[in-house]
Amino acid sequence: MKNKRVFFLFSFFLFLKTRAQCAMCRAVLESEEGQASAEGINNGIVYLMSIPYILVAGVGFIIYWKFFRVKKTK
Repeated sequence: MKNKRVFFLFSFFLFLKTRAQCAMCRAVLESEEGQASAEGINNGIVYLMSIPYILVAGVGFIIYWKFFRVKKTK
């Protein structure tokens, strides 16, 4: 169980550290002087990309919780 938590945290922080620009966006944004807009574009892309992953993880957790948890018997 501890290995799963470590893997999840490592994957999450690696996901946040990615640079998620397409080739065209990168070429346009690298040509300007300040990198503030490039950083904003990166943050926006990562934010938009994270929502579907969070939704899929939530549905997966609900399915796991509903079907694979151990039910207590009295």
